[in-house]
Amino acid sequence: MSKERLYIFDTTLRDGAQTQGVDFSIEDKEKIASALDNLGVDYIEGGWPGANPTDTEFFQKKHNFNNSKLTCFGMTKRSGRSAENDTGLSALMNSNTPAVCLVGKSWDFHVDVALGITNEENLENISESAKHFVKAKKEFMFDAEHFFDGYKANSKYALSCIKAAYDEGARWIVLCDTNGGTLPHEISKIVSEVSKVVPGKNLGIHAHNDTGNAVANSLAAVLAGARQIQGTINGLGERCGNANLMSLIPTFFLKKDFASKFEIGIKSKNIKNLTNCSRLLDEILNRKPNQHLPYVGAAAFSHKGGLHVSAVQKDPKTYEHVNPEEVGNSRNIVVSDQSGKSNIISRLKSIKINIEENDPRIKKLLEEVKDREFIGYSYDGADASFELLARRLIGEIPRYILINEYDVSVKKNKSGEIISSAKAQLEVDGEKIICEGEGNGPVNALDNAIRQNVDRLAKYSKYLKDLKLVDYKVRILNTGTEAVTRVSIESTDSKGKNWFTIGVSTNIIDASFKALIDSLDYKLFKDNAPASL
Repeated sequence: MSKERLYIFDTTLRDGAQTQGVDFSIEDKEKIASALDNLGVDYIEGGWPGANPTDTEFFQKKHNFNNSKLTCFGMTKRSGRSAENDTGLSALMNSNTPAVCLVGKSWDFHVDVALGITNEENLENISESAKHFVKAKKEFMFDAEHFFDGYKANSKYALSCIKAAYDEGARWIVLCDTNGGTLPHEISKIVSEVSKVVPGKNLGIHAHNDTGNAVANSLAAVLAGARQIQGTINGLGERCGNANLMSLIPTFFLKKDFASKFEIGIKSKNIKNLTNCSRLLDEILNRKPNQHLPYVGAAAFSHKGGLHVSAVQKDPKTYEHVNPEEVGNSRNIVVSDQSGKSNIISRLKSIKINIEENDPRIKKLLEEVKDREFIGYSYDGADASFELLARRLIGEIPRYILINEYDVSVKKNKSGEIISSAKAQLEVDGEKIICEGEGNGPVNALDNAIRQNVDRLAKYSKYLKDLKLVDYKVRILNTGTEAVTRVSIESTDSKGKNWFTIGVSTNIIDASFKALIDSLDYKLFKDNAPASL
């Protein structure tokens, strides 16, 4: 039985750019577009030419995509002018993209309140705009804005809007759940009814996530007949976001109910680019990735409970719905106070420590982890600190930089500015090195004291030059005068490797320093730095 084709339409660069706090540069848009092309999506909606300088410049550039069609976005012509004389449509035509997507109203309430025109004028604007681009041999798409709300309010008029575009040759009629309030059973019912008017092979779905159902709504639309699916990387979008393509694409490809009936244009080898594509967006936005995203999140295939880990070791299918490698992700065995022997052994194997199951050091390590977590440590998200703990126990971590002492002070100057200063005495190969620095906080000052003097750290300077502190978190574990503080630090380097370290103490500076030193030691270890003499 031949499979029906599904088409993936990415709108990260347009609808995703409407997210609060997101402002893509030209370079950002180029990187994202390249990643999407490498992934193999069918359409990349690059933005709205003429709406802002960045989008205009983006479309002026020459794009040589191997797999994707660049699509420009705009709105139907304005009332009172022809399509040929509409400046907005001219900007789209001049963008020279093979595909054009126009948004137009399909809810009579919006036609009246938002546009202030008659229903007939709106229909004319849709049909004339469609005719204009079809005549120019563009692949024309009509985004029927607020379609589901419009259909529920006045189905006859909503259908007449999409028919106005379809009858003029539109390739795609995209049904938009613009407010994101429609539920899966409604999507299924309405798409099925609409497919009697516009064939499913010409229908698309554009879902927003305001009820948390954007992915479910997109799947329901496909099962009801829609064949184009619009969404964004990681579900980026204003308010609660858009449908997450990082969830939809692997579902279409890997889940039998869809994979047996449908095919997508993304090749099996390119599906493995999903995780990198997801994390690239977060890197560009300079934000911490959501570890719990389906398929691509760092915790998507994490296992913590001892019984789970034991079962996964026997067969991953016991607690994994797909193979993480299929989407470019990896399995993660978490070590915590809930860990059993299976967790420890599996985690050691994952970091290339081969040790016999009956080795007494395993029991010792497990006891050490639980003792430490009793006083506040948590290795759940501190992979680097756990590895250092394990390797120190079995004697695999040499001494690198010895920290003899440090001093931190905080003062407020006359202008009211608070300045933190740090001074640390380090030792490398028996030579004492005094490092000093300032920062916007004591931890930043300590970090700067070491970083600004990295050239003085003899043989370790070349290893630490690219070390960067990405994130710093403090958690007070109890209250009172003897409050215990847990500090987590995320670090990275020029190779793009991120690692997490942890420190615990009744003193926040001491806890921070422990986490910072672990970060330095881990960097030196993973780069095979020589031991200190």
